[in-house]
Amino acid sequence: MSIEKNKALYCRFIDEVANRGNISAADEILAPAVVEHETLPAGLTPDRDGIKRLFEMLRTALPDLRISIEDLIGDADMVVARVTLRGTHRDVLLGVPATGRAVSYAAIDISRWADGRMVEHWGVPDYLSLLQQLGALPAPSRD
Repeated sequence: MSIEKNKALYCRFIDEVANRGNISAADEILAPAVVEHETLPAGLTPDRDGIKRLFEMLRTALPDLRISIEDLIGDADMVVARVTLRGTHRDVLLGVPATGRAVSYAAIDISRWADGRMVEHWGVPDYLSLLQQLGALPAPSRD
């Protein structure tokens, strides 16, 4: 697959699975044996099922979830994205009960593609910022 096709598939994943909540579309985009290298919340496995459950969890906790792709870079079989996740906290997220607060946090995604499917993913979400916005951790001091 070309770099541009891999980038288009990544964008499709974000649009359909994350933003529209069409979790079943993940089966078309993620390889059956995809490996998730991101540290996932407790109880989620580092495979296709775990990735799907992660987005189900996010969409339950943030039903208006929107992921914006800020930067998208491709090289060979890799796609790198800087994204911003936004939503309103309506259910338990990372152990924090619903607050009703609007949140916005960044993440870096790196994915490897083969034969038109994502085969590996590394994610670095800014959970520190998210937990601060939810009031679960103190905000940084401005001293």
